[in-house]
Amino acid sequence: MSKSLPEFKYLTFDVVGTLIDFEGGLKTCLAEIAAEAGTEIDGEQALSLYRAARYSEDADLFPDDLVRVYLAIAPKLGLPTDQKYGERLRDSAKSWKGFADSAAALASLAKDYRLVAMTNARRWAFDFFEKELGNPFYAAFTADDTATEKPDPAFFEKVFDYVASEGHSKDDILHVAQSQYHDIGISRKLGLTNCWIERRHAVKGYGGTIEPAEFTKPDYHFTSMAGLADAVAAARA
Repeated sequence: MSKSLPEFKYLTFDVVGTLIDFEGGLKTCLAEIAAEAGTEIDGEQALSLYRAARYSEDADLFPDDLVRVYLAIAPKLGLPTDQKYGERLRDSAKSWKGFADSAAALASLAKDYRLVAMTNARRWAFDFFEKELGNPFYAAFTADDTATEKPDPAFFEKVFDYVASEGHSKDDILHVAQSQYHDIGISRKLGLTNCWIERRHAVKGYGGTIEPAEFTKPDYHFTSMAGLADAVAAARA
C-alpha cells in the first residue's frame, strides 16, 4: 500500500451509486408507475434494461437522460409510454435517498479530510443529493462543471487542477467509488490511490452500472461507507 489512510488530504467521491442509492430510487419510481398501471416489474430486469439504454450513443447528461431511457425501456417492462412518465422518472432524482450509512460516514470523514464530490449528474440534481447527504462537501464537480462524464480523464484533470491550485497534488487524493467502470479502473490508470465501495457485494451482477472490460483490484476495499469511516478512525487512533 503506497499510503496509509491518515496520509491523504482529500477524499474524492463518486456520488450516484456510492453515496446515493440510485438503483433503489429507479426501482421505486418504476414500481410505482407499474402499480398505477396494474402490473408489476422485476427490479433487477429493470436495472439491466436501464443500463443497456443509458449507455447508448445518443445519451444525454444524467439524470435528464432518464426521460429518453424511460421511453426506451417502458415497452419492455409493460409500462405506459407517455412522456410524462419519463419526466417523472427524471424528477424522482430529487427524492432519491442516501444509503443508510452515507451521511454519518461523510460527517465523520469531513473532520479529517477535504471531501470533494465528483458526479456525472448535472448540478441541479447534485444540489438535492448534497442536501440529502448533509452538505458535507468542501468542493464539488458535476457534469455541468466539467462538460464531460467519468471515465473521461478530462473530468479527473479538472479536479487535479483544483487540488493543485491549493498547493497539493493527486498524490494527496484517495478516490472513493462503487463503479469499476466509471471510477476505479480509470483512477488506477491516472495514478490515483483508490477505494472501492462494493455496494452490490450481496447481489449478483452490475445492476444499473455498466460492466467494466476488466476488473481493477482497488487499493482499499470496503462494502460500505461505514467500513471506510471505521477504518479511518482505527488508523488515526
